[in-house]
Amino acid sequence: MAFRTHSLALRACAVQSPSTLTNTMETKLKYTIGIDLGTTNSVLAFCKQDDSAGHQPEIRLLKVPQLVAANTIEYQPSLASFTYLPNEAESGDGAFDLPWSPSPSFVTGELARKRGAEAPDRTVGASKSWLCHNKVDRRAPILPWNAPAEVQKISPVAAAQQYLEHLVATWHYEFPDSPIAQQQVVLTVPASFDPVARELTREAALAAGLPADFVLLEEPQAALYAWLETQGDDWRKSLSVGQSVLVCDVGGGTTDLTLITVDEEDGELVLRRAAVGDHLLVGGDNMDLAAAHAVAAKFAEKGTQLDPWQSVSLWHSCRAAKEKLMLPDGPDTHSISILGRGSKLIGGTVSVEVQRQEIADLLLDGFFPKCSLSDRPQRQPQSGFQEIGLPYESDPGITRHVAAFLSQHCSNDGEGLALPNHVLFNGGVFKADGFKDRMLDVMSDWSGSLPTGDEQSSNVKTLKGSEDLDFAVARGGCFYGWNKQSGGLRIRGGSAYSYYVGIETAGLAIPGAPRPLKALCVVPFGMEEGTQVAVPSGEIGLVVGQPVSFRFFRSNARQEDQPGLVLDRWTEEELLETDPLTATLTMEGSEEAYVPVKFDSRITELGMFELWCVQFEVDGLADGQESKKWKLEFNVRDEG
Repeated sequence: MAFRTHSLALRACAVQSPSTLTNTMETKLKYTIGIDLGTTNSVLAFCKQDDSAGHQPEIRLLKVPQLVAANTIEYQPSLASFTYLPNEAESGDGAFDLPWSPSPSFVTGELARKRGAEAPDRTVGASKSWLCHNKVDRRAPILPWNAPAEVQKISPVAAAQQYLEHLVATWHYEFPDSPIAQQQVVLTVPASFDPVARELTREAALAAGLPADFVLLEEPQAALYAWLETQGDDWRKSLSVGQSVLVCDVGGGTTDLTLITVDEEDGELVLRRAAVGDHLLVGGDNMDLAAAHAVAAKFAEKGTQLDPWQSVSLWHSCRAAKEKLMLPDGPDTHSISILGRGSKLIGGTVSVEVQRQEIADLLLDGFFPKCSLSDRPQRQPQSGFQEIGLPYESDPGITRHVAAFLSQHCSNDGEGLALPNHVLFNGGVFKADGFKDRMLDVMSDWSGSLPTGDEQSSNVKTLKGSEDLDFAVARGGCFYGWNKQSGGLRIRGGSAYSYYVGIETAGLAIPGAPRPLKALCVVPFGMEEGTQVAVPSGEIGLVVGQPVSFRFFRSNARQEDQPGLVLDRWTEEELLETDPLTATLTMEGSEEAYVPVKFDSRITELGMFELWCVQFEVDGLADGQESKKWKLEFNVRDEG
């Protein structure tokens, strides 16, 4: 495949800072761009920004050139979110060259995905899940996890940056006169990403060349925006006041749940994001592994016991088999082959046939089992010792996770939210109709078992119209950006969590025991962007002059808590501790160990949560002199 000769120059443009580009090129916005940085695939959708107001934009997908084999580049509608780290011999022979990256030290895209089956110890997958794993250093080179020492590893942040750089380079190749740093860009993230994961995503995006004012949008909201884009003004015929929609997004590595309600304001229907679920590491990857276990038993029946290398290879092979077999028009059988090990590789391939129905039954009953609304996921560990790695869910039953989420946020006593009337499915898993049908059947059973005084129908319906499940998030992100620019419909909701700071209590020291901690609410659930609140409290001592750890908590269960509320105790189900922030704050001219302060909380227009520590007014300040302020800043954008 031939590329224009100016590709290398465009690569240089991709890494220029936004300020440099602004000084050298016209700054007029031309395009709105939506990017889905997915666990298994990344997609870029775009539309012209100057489309006439009141008309639907024409949203298109960017075809992404990527290696599909050595020396072979093809355009595909998405970029596989995999990185292959070749050895020195491979990277030096030019087989992995891209027009904007000769002799690369890594390969991203479809070839990297395929290499996962051949060389899993050199392939990075699920980096997005690692990006939100707070038990590891996400800036450290840790991937591929448990790879041999000779493999040059990369960090989860670097992996995200690589995928975005590939998309940016492609954009500059296709639109050399419209540098991405001057476009309106919306980048989607899971609704359940904590503040640190969002900040690391922002860090990777800026390093890849996205504009400094790009917007983060929750993926389930983006999926609903994609549905709105297909409906136009007719969406009001499908939804009515008092109803709610469950956005059920099951992708390659995660399950993301969001509840959106339909309200009325000034005679107009409005959409509000009412609740988001936890970050659940269960999805298509789990299904691939379940299929691999079943297929491994077939190999064992033939006398072939797979070693660890072959088992990982089989996992990747089963992914392709599942995607083919579970399509509505998929084949009845599929052949899976595994290379032999040792010196007799030639002729050492072993193959088995897999039936479509047996895989469908295995995955349907294992991941979407029938259950009651009172059922809960089983979270008990299976052993006293566990390998350090991603915190995958111990219970793969997605329906039980949905039951727990809805039970937490909905009720049948007339108080609070009712169970959802509609489901919007998103994610590649739901390309198989059987999974959607089972989820609808289970949820309809839940609704049918409740009192019907509110005339809630037991027939839960799916929102149809956006069936492009692989690309809906990117398209929805683009449509949201276009709506924001043109003043169109936006989903409301503010902060998806209440936020708290940890306050160490005063008291006598006890050997070996930390002082008790209180949690002070500083951000209420639903706090809107562009607003601020003075947190009512007494004097709180801010430690200065030495490194200290600031502890923060979040909750999507305590939605009624208001700023100033102090919790003396709580459960893990109520409050979840996020990553602490370690810093040394200074106070010139003071020898005190701490400064008495109060808090101001702000959420900026760009979704940044700023916690200001404001010194209590004290005597002795000169005229015009203001109290000292310190700012702790986090990215907690939870609404578009």
